[in-house]
Amino acid sequence: MIAAIAGDIIGSVHERAHIKRTDFTLFKPGSRFTDDTVMTLAVADCLLRRKPYAATLRAYGRRYPDRGYGGTFRKWLADERMGPYQSFGNGSAMRVSPVGFALGSIDEVLAEARRSAEVTHDHPEGIKGAQALAVAVFLARRGADKRKIREEVSARFGYDLARTVATIRPGYAFDVSCQGSVPEAIVAFLDSDDVESAIRLAISLGGDADTLACMAGAVAQAYYKRVPEAIVAEVQARLTPELWQLAQEFCARHEVAY
Repeated sequence: MIAAIAGDIIGSVHERAHIKRTDFTLFKPGSRFTDDTVMTLAVADCLLRRKPYAATLRAYGRRYPDRGYGGTFRKWLADERMGPYQSFGNGSAMRVSPVGFALGSIDEVLAEARRSAEVTHDHPEGIKGAQALAVAVFLARRGADKRKIREEVSARFGYDLARTVATIRPGYAFDVSCQGSVPEAIVAFLDSDDVESAIRLAISLGGDADTLACMAGAVAQAYYKRVPEAIVAEVQARLTPELWQLAQEFCARHEVAY
């Protein structure tokens, strides 16, 4: 989960920049956590303390405004009467990685990922995107190799994971849908050598940089079990003490290595 937050922070300055390379400075003065981080940690809090998803996501969104929330989600944050709105945006997948780290079986992961998604993203593609990313994290954490992760996620969700970043990158554009970003983020992980390269590859696609890197980073941390100390230090420096403490508590409770 630390690498998911790192991906969000690193990608934040490349949003809509259409960057198509991997040789960029990881952290810049303007690098900051966005809605990806806030909502990921809200989900972590729900799992730690058995809090309801809708109320908790709203509480965190209101506590940390102006973090790049989508227009309809901002309306949802402001209006407690508003229910799910048939979204298939990647907001459901960007926040789901704690589910893959915390739950003990694929069936539990699928059910909890659905619950975390459907309070806002109740479109079938929105739910599927969250489930696919959570399953990838779960499999990676449990020691599955990349071939197994590729085959399992492809078979369950119908995503084309036979591609590579090199073949996707030239024609890829900004896409905030689950179906147009979750598979690409998983491919970035599959092509990577470590956490840092997964984040760099995801951003190099030139799309929704912070969210692609957040999702790829989550799977990469689950798989590689180590986040470079320099990246961890930058994440801590850019989070509020409250958010950093929550991330630490979640990792300690669920024995998430980094």
